Amino acid sequence: MSRIQESVIIRTVVRIMVPFIELFALYVIIHGAGGPGGGFQGGVIFGAAIILYAMIYGIAEGKKRVSDALDRILASTGLTIYAGTGLLCILFGGMFLQYGAVPLIPDDPAKVSKYLIDLVEIGIGTTVAAVMISLFFDVSPPESEEGELPDYEGAD
Repeated sequence: MSRIQESVIIRTVVRIMVPFIELFALYVIIHGAGGPGGGFQGGVIFGAAIILYAMIYGIAEGKKRVSDALDRILASTGLTIYAGTGLLCILFGGMFLQYGAVPLIPDDPAKVSKYLIDLVEIGIGTTVAAVMISLFFDVSPPESEEGELPDYEGAD
């Protein structure tokens, strides 16, 4: 199997672009309640940034950035944020994710709704990003010690 030619230009561009992609993902998550976007879309963008990094620098290097343990923690934390917000609404007498029932700011239920919607979007985005990264690493072929992909029989 011939090793893919490493490109300094591609590696440099990816190293520079990944933080901006992640920043854009955060923007999409936070501004999703008031416009296009949201937790799912922002989570996909954030996960795609990590996947891009792993595709260019290698699976092992990508797993150094987001280990399996960290991935599980992020997925469960996002789910806990989402479910916890819904349960908080129930504790204050509302239905699941009925934000107006939570009396954080008694005179302004619209502001409470805004903050809790943002919190739910962060939870969704965190979970979606973690699941995307996990799926990518789970279906990726293992690398050899030298960082090359294994040579499969009949693959041309």
